[in-house]
Amino acid sequence: MSDAFNFELKQKLPKSLARTGVIRTPHGEIKTPAFVVVGTKATVKAMTPEQVSDVHAQTVLANAYHLYLQPGHKLVEEAGGLGKFMNWPGPTFTDSGGFQVLSLGSGFKKVIDMKGDQPETPKRERKAFVDEDGVTFFSHLDGSKHRFTAELSMQIQHALGADIMFAFDELTSLVDPYEYQVESLGRTHAWAERCITELNKLRNEHPERPYQALFGVIQGAQHEDLRRQTSKHLGAMDFDGFGIGGAIEKDKLGDIVRWVNEELPEDKPKHLLGISEPNDIFLAIEQGIDTFDCVSPTRVGRNGAAYTYEGRVNITASRYRRDFTPILEDCACYTCKNYTRAYLCHLLHAKELLANTLMSIHNEHFIIKLVDDIRHSIEDGSFYELKKNWLARYYNL
Repeated sequence: MSDAFNFELKQKLPKSLARTGVIRTPHGEIKTPAFVVVGTKATVKAMTPEQVSDVHAQTVLANAYHLYLQPGHKLVEEAGGLGKFMNWPGPTFTDSGGFQVLSLGSGFKKVIDMKGDQPETPKRERKAFVDEDGVTFFSHLDGSKHRFTAELSMQIQHALGADIMFAFDELTSLVDPYEYQVESLGRTHAWAERCITELNKLRNEHPERPYQALFGVIQGAQHEDLRRQTSKHLGAMDFDGFGIGGAIEKDKLGDIVRWVNEELPEDKPKHLLGISEPNDIFLAIEQGIDTFDCVSPTRVGRNGAAYTYEGRVNITASRYRRDFTPILEDCACYTCKNYTRAYLCHLLHAKELLANTLMSIHNEHFIIKLVDDIRHSIEDGSFYELKKNWLARYYNL
């Protein structure tokens, strides 16, 4: 770690891996646990950066793959980096592009066989191919051919200028056999070493740049031995923190996060990639996760779903057509203070763009407040009471 980036562990919850802390970056602090808002293409969909700030988001994550394709990482670098380009003054994350290994390759069109030889998965449909050196893929925008390596991923993320970057990794699927998981981890480990080497080179070439932290990514699917082995291996390397990734069945989430965090260094931050369901949030935090991200709050909002304390509700339902109350009476978000369910129902049915903005504002505010409340409950010792009461109400248990 650098003086410009560090993690301070503040408080631990007894008989648990849950903790509070502060991640300090060149662009500000992140009080943890924290929900990281996703701004895939240097924008949180349907929201301005000012609105993102107003829902009390501390940090934003953008996608290196998408920004590489459009508008290009060099252009973002020319603009002064991701934060300046999108007018976000706070801390930023970028992912490595590794997720596209699965989503464009074995996971293309929702089929996740790594070998691509299932009858319903013609090989011609695959758009990403893995080898020992990197990944060759075809753009989802125009079909053009590209290649990612560990070195290029670091060059892209360095140019984007995020405070926290992720090492390039291979994300496998749950149907991949154990032997392939072992083979894949070997690649991820080798790529991790290459990422560190390349980033150190870039840091030396550009000493004037703010420090960019690098997180190693823990894979291993649902195999305890592989998760623990790779955590020990990457945990001994010169990373500033760690991301936990991979295809995970919901009922295995808590175990996998616990296995990993029992092996990784306690004094470094841990990020869980891609969760926002409330019960998963409680579970992940209880097992030692400091930050996590997900596109779900804005995505479900654009499709008419709003978070409430009694679960998600579909605002397009006919019963809300004449409901002149807010989504939540006691919600402090801009949407709930100014607009009714009836108006939102109208906007959604009329396919007005304002619906996307107002629904997204509420949902992001709701999830961020939940995580903030969990952080405060760890501090004051009421975590288990909050978890029990909150989840019972939300899931009608």
